[in-house]
Formats: sequence, C-alpha cells, structure tokens
Amino acid sequence: MAARGRALAGSAPRTPSRTRPPKDPEALLRATKEPDFRQERSRRSYLALIEAATELFEREPYDAVGTPEIAQRAGVSVGSFYRYFEDKREIYLEVARRTMITAYKDTIEGLGPERFIGRARHETISVTVAVLFDHVLSRPQLSRSFIEMSLRDPDVGDLKRAFETVSIRRLTALITAIVPRTVVPDPEATAYVLYGSAMQTAYGLAGHGGPPPIDAARARAALTTFIERTLFP
Repeated sequence: MAARGRALAGSAPRTPSRTRPPKDPEALLRATKEPDFRQERSRRSYLALIEAATELFEREPYDAVGTPEIAQRAGVSVGSFYRYFEDKREIYLEVARRTMITAYKDTIEGLGPERFIGRARHETISVTVAVLFDHVLSRPQLSRSFIEMSLRDPDVGDLKRAFETVSIRRLTALITAIVPRTVVPDPEATAYVLYGSAMQTAYGLAGHGGPPPIDAARARAALTTFIERTLFP
C-alpha cells in the first residue's frame, strides 16, 4: 500500500474512467463524496484527511503533495486513506468542491433584495467584497492551485465553471430584483462583469500575477464604490 501511495504521489491528474458527475452546476457543487458513516470514528478520520489535504495543498503545489504526507498529517495510516479515497486526485477534488461551496455560501448565497434598501446596501456590498477577498487572500496558494488545475484536469475545470455559473446566476437574479431595467438593461451581462471584476481583483491581491500595486483595503473600497455606482447611480 505504501508503494502505491508513493507511485500516486507524483502522478499527474487524469480523466477518470468512471462516470463523470452530473453537469448541473448546483448538483455538481453539492455532490459530496462523503460516505454515510456508521461510526463516529470513521467520520472523524475522513474529515481529518480532508483537513490535512486542505492544509497541504494550501502550502504546496499539487504535484508536491503525496498521499503518505496527507495520511501522516491526518494521523491515520495510508491504508485508511485508501479506505475513503481512490487516490490523491479524488481528495483534491473534494477539497476544491468544499472550498468553493463554502465561498459561495459565505458571499453570494446569502444576498437578498432586503439587504440593499437605503444605506444598508453600501455596508452589504462592502462586507461581501471583504469576505470574498478573505477567502482568496487567506489561502493564496490554494486559489492559485485551483486555477492551474482547472486547466489540467477536466473535473476541476467543471467545478470552477460550476462555481462561476451559480454565482453569476445568483447575482443576475439579485440585480433583476433590486435594479430597474432602465438603469441596468442587461442584468446577466452586468452580473458577469461584476463577478469577473471582483474575482480578478482578489486574485491580483493574492499575488497570482506578481506583487499587487495596492493593498486590500484600497481595492475593497474602490470595488465597493464601483459596484454601488453601477447598480445605484
């Protein structure tokens, strides 16, 4: 088993031979691999592996992390790792899915029309931008890894597109509900541009393209003003 772990540690992502997950974006993001545990101990081991893998992928590129390191950090045997996951790629996909769905829930999912009435809208936009930035800036290596792996692995690419799709759909519905068409004639295009602006700003602050020329506080203030003036001129 240890030999198998060493062999997989440096293996490149591959297209799985098993049936691919459903293409519906919501279903894809919520399609957890977590088993139906009968024992609490097994559930704790599974979650410890997820946490350990997340911490390692936060620090190292995909190819530098091996299954033995994940198992060791989780405090379980390599054999226990393979009880829950086929290989490193499968646990990476679960880490990516959980990270993306958490980011979606913490930022966009909770935005309702009632939060954009009067002065509350500025605070709502500012806090949402701050939380989005925090998700990327608190784990810059992980967000970079997701982007790079989305170009190498079709399933990671599917997850990234699913996250983008559900986020833009939610923003489109929100803009449609709170902004007259006379102000924003095309809510979907506006949602796409606002989402792209926010994410690219966050990636830039995380240093994905080199050291950023401004700090996060200035970027957050500018982006908040940009979004507010776009929706409420």
